[in-house]
Amino acid sequence: MTVTPAQLRALASRADALAAEVRELCLSAPAGTPEHDHLGAAWQAVERLSAGADDLGRAAGDLAALQARPCGMPWGVCPEHGNTLSTRAGISTCRVCRREWRHDRFGRPCEEPVTWKVIDQAGAETRMCDGHVLGARAVSAGATFVRLEQADAPL
Repeated sequence: MTVTPAQLRALASRADALAAEVRELCLSAPAGTPEHDHLGAAWQAVERLSAGADDLGRAAGDLAALQARPCGMPWGVCPEHGNTLSTRAGISTCRVCRREWRHDRFGRPCEEPVTWKVIDQAGAETRMCDGHVLGARAVSAGATFVRLEQADAPL
């Protein structure tokens, strides 16, 4: 199972809601009653739940930032068509869509955002962009391809 920022944000929201519910319950006990005097542990739980929700939110942001890093494969590709670039006089062109880049895109590390996690048969994990996944699917028999959620972009 892949942990996503969206899952962590959902847990943070549930922790906040639970903290609010416990807080409301504690406040409903009238002052001076035996119930009110014995809610110290419940108030501590409210504080812990609120802190936990904050921690989960920060973890979601950290994970989203990690997943938003550039692909970094040692060569560039067309983000839509993969390994379809040709370079001439320092200008790269996709042979499929004819999009141009005013630099040698193929000769530089890929700067497209990571959108996939690829796990080979040995369990090695590589993160890559849409364009590189097109090529990886063609040559990686038995690999597992896991799409990283679009909703998990950095906060």
